[in-house]
Amino acid sequence: MILFLSDIHCRYEVVDRQVMHAEQELGCPVSQVLILGDFGLFEPFLKRFFRKAGRRFLRPTHFIEGNHEDFDAFDRLVERYRDVIAYLPRGTVHNLMDLPMLAFGGVRYMDAHTTPLRAEIRPADIDRCLQHSSDSVQIVASHDCPSGIGVPNEFEHYGPTGFAGSERIVEHFRPRLWVFGHHHRWFDRTIEGTRFFGLPQSWLGCAALTPDGELHRIDHPVAEERRFLFSRWFGRRRSDSTDH
Repeated sequence: MILFLSDIHCRYEVVDRQVMHAEQELGCPVSQVLILGDFGLFEPFLKRFFRKAGRRFLRPTHFIEGNHEDFDAFDRLVERYRDVIAYLPRGTVHNLMDLPMLAFGGVRYMDAHTTPLRAEIRPADIDRCLQHSSDSVQIVASHDCPSGIGVPNEFEHYGPTGFAGSERIVEHFRPRLWVFGHHHRWFDRTIEGTRFFGLPQSWLGCAALTPDGELHRIDHPVAEERRFLFSRWFGRRRSDSTDH
């Protein structure tokens, strides 16, 4: 079983707590965890949790990048902490339970003050995805949502939700499932054979892809263990809000 989580924002302890709950609720072991961006790749928190406390995730855990990571030190941190979490680069294809998945981190430009340049989705990223054959992908896992699927936007000055070029990815692969985070809300809509599924912050719930190919929504609020400094890095809004 594959567990999808999004928007960890350095609350790493939430991962295992959602894993244990999902296994108990569905009666199936989690084989892999995929974090759909905003893992919180920041050295002080990584060092405190994985090195000083010596903690490890219960299950193999992977992540794609969101817009709340330390992009100035991104490559160094990916290498330094590869023993505890694996990065799936933008535009690469991976097998999940024999289902090929396209990893696609990053976001559409929203606000110059909160969106690092390296987080922005560029036309070249779309072109890189389309180099894969049309039958090579069944699932797309992204941080931002594709455009035109109806994800609400609470802040009109940001414009419509989604990123340019996502329609080309849908048209090329016709995936049966597209999962995403970023917008901090549950979302579930099927359009022309593709199920688009959005997740809230990790401490509110997750989704599990079981061996029979079904995606299950799991509502499970997790109490916070501690408060963090630098609150501007971490989403604190309710589950149906948007934090860019």
